[in-house]
Amino acid sequence: MIDSSAFQGKTAAYYTLGCKLNFSETSTFGRMLQELGVRTVKKGEKADICLINTCSVTEVADHKCRQVIRRMIRQNPGAFVVVTGCYAQLEAERVSRIDGVDLVLGSNEKAELIQYLSNAWVEKQSNMSETEDGETSGKPLDSSLHRHYSVKTKAITSFAPSCSRGNRTRFFLKVQDGCSYFCTYCTIPYARGFSRNPSIASLVAQAEQAAHEGGKEIVLTGVNIGDFGVTTGERFIDLVRALDQVEGISRYRISSLEPDLLDDELIAYCAHSRAFMPHFHIPLQSGSDEVLKLMHRRYDSALFAHKIHLIKEMMPDAFIGVDVMVGTRGETPEYFEACYDFLKSLDVTQLHVFPYSERPGTAALKIPYVVSDKDKKARSARLLQLSDEKTHAFYQSHIGSEAEVLFEKSIRGRAMHGFTRNYIRVELPASKAAADLDNQLVKVRLGGFNYDKSALMAELI
Repeated sequence: MIDSSAFQGKTAAYYTLGCKLNFSETSTFGRMLQELGVRTVKKGEKADICLINTCSVTEVADHKCRQVIRRMIRQNPGAFVVVTGCYAQLEAERVSRIDGVDLVLGSNEKAELIQYLSNAWVEKQSNMSETEDGETSGKPLDSSLHRHYSVKTKAITSFAPSCSRGNRTRFFLKVQDGCSYFCTYCTIPYARGFSRNPSIASLVAQAEQAAHEGGKEIVLTGVNIGDFGVTTGERFIDLVRALDQVEGISRYRISSLEPDLLDDELIAYCAHSRAFMPHFHIPLQSGSDEVLKLMHRRYDSALFAHKIHLIKEMMPDAFIGVDVMVGTRGETPEYFEACYDFLKSLDVTQLHVFPYSERPGTAALKIPYVVSDKDKKARSARLLQLSDEKTHAFYQSHIGSEAEVLFEKSIRGRAMHGFTRNYIRVELPASKAAADLDNQLVKVRLGGFNYDKSALMAELI
């Protein structure tokens, strides 16, 4: 039972690292705390509660997590500090030893985060009161409980529902969690557990609530979304069809789909869907079949190319983003060149390039060939240049055309930004008229590039 009176008038600060799924979960936690009477801190204000949702996809992410935790503690002295997320699951003991951290919750406990927080909060306040009243003579005032909760991968079975937008325009709907693939370079299954999902009916209900709250666009998030259905015996295509019928939601985007789970039936459905956008994000990781085998990926370059060709055949203007990892163990110069040539040949829009990071306990550490940091940087730079060329060409091909844009809230006096159906970022100069366009679907004519070439300028029609 949660004692809401203990939280009335308190303030909270939030920090999210990592993926869209983490942002969705943090936003949901924030909304739940708000319902208990906790408000988000204003700029320059110190918080009573700090919640940090962590990532552990790379060694750099781990380091950043520790930096953020310590900075939040310094900036909010005396605050009750809760750390959750992937890094908290994998390194619970280490995180709990950081001076000032009160509570560390792993992936299984995240579903009951508010209850764990409530229990620990009441206990801490009670301990502090007892010490201040002198009832426990000789007992030091300990500002940190140093409690951590984390279970093994196979015991991570809970699912924390999440459909929230926080301070954003778009809603993020969590449709799946965990992964059962165990690619050789990845720790996500250890951090998130095996694949699991809620029912289609429950997700439709959340989408309907988002529509009731004025939402027009929903991004479907998860760890391995295409694996939806392992828990309930349903299919991802059935979820897509059901969500497409929700009145009030004009747009859906699928955050990421594994190539082997992106079936042709789904592509065909999206091509004629009412609300699913011509926008795909597909992790490739490598264009070399030899490296894909070393990674234990479940497809080859031929299957990936087929998916890209089919999407472009049915949706010529589709935006396709591709994840690619460089410098993984076993990626010889010849294998990288094969990857580069393959990506260059594909009609894709943008590359999300990630240098390989050694992760403790992963099978990749047994692969003998190691790529130097210098070569990783050089390979990343080449792929990022290729990505810029592809994105620039895609944007340029749409200059002069008409498009429908969902504009997003901006800082007063600054330009408005939004996205077309096929995910072209659009900029509208600041004006009194533009300031009223937040969460509005508006017809525009696309002009040339803005000053930093990150968007196309728009003219209202």
